[in-house]
Amino acid sequence: MALAWPETPKDAVIVQNELRHRVRVENDFGTIKIIAGVDVSYNLKTNLTRAFIVLLDFATLQMQASVRAVLPTAFPYIPGFLSFREIPAILEAMKLLPISPDLLMVDGQGIAHPRGLGIAAHLGVLTGLPAIGVAKSRLVGWNKEPGTQKGDHTPLLHKGARIGTVLRSKEKVKPLFISPGHRVDQDTALEITRQCLTKYRLPEPTRLADKLSKEKVAEKPIQASLF
Repeated sequence: MALAWPETPKDAVIVQNELRHRVRVENDFGTIKIIAGVDVSYNLKTNLTRAFIVLLDFATLQMQASVRAVLPTAFPYIPGFLSFREIPAILEAMKLLPISPDLLMVDGQGIAHPRGLGIAAHLGVLTGLPAIGVAKSRLVGWNKEPGTQKGDHTPLLHKGARIGTVLRSKEKVKPLFISPGHRVDQDTALEITRQCLTKYRLPEPTRLADKLSKEKVAEKPIQASLF
């Protein structure tokens, strides 16, 4: 097995090329009762990475628990290598979860990535959990613009293959880029995301995690907490 956590982009490419073959873009999960929303923010002044995870009841979209972890940022910001920068803090936060979620919804790409291993795919493989990537912008591929109505969507294509779906999650806003991360197929990734939409652009799991990530809190390195 290749080095699990590289320190350079060159080594990171090796890891991505190996782990992408472990990603399964097929449904392999039971009933979804608890869905986790995952988001990460940074404190650039202190060089800290802040990971936030919320647990929601999938049927009601009501938040059941939230956790966070704060770690020193150890990997540089380079497009296409987001997971190496963010996952260490996410894994620390996951240790605090009172229960294991049935599915992860991550703010970022799944397989819609130049090497097929965005943060949702990477996290899914490392944890073994089903995962979906919900990104605010396109990293790779091309698509036709979806219709203007909520729920309109078009395929995201790259090198002749579908790598995701471009979804209009709310009227008069920019679309989202949905892609399977692990153990979920294309159509199911889209359907689960649509089931998590309310009146906002973002689906509730990542919206609530994103909201928490923007709150100002006292923090210090190597910190994890329920809140």
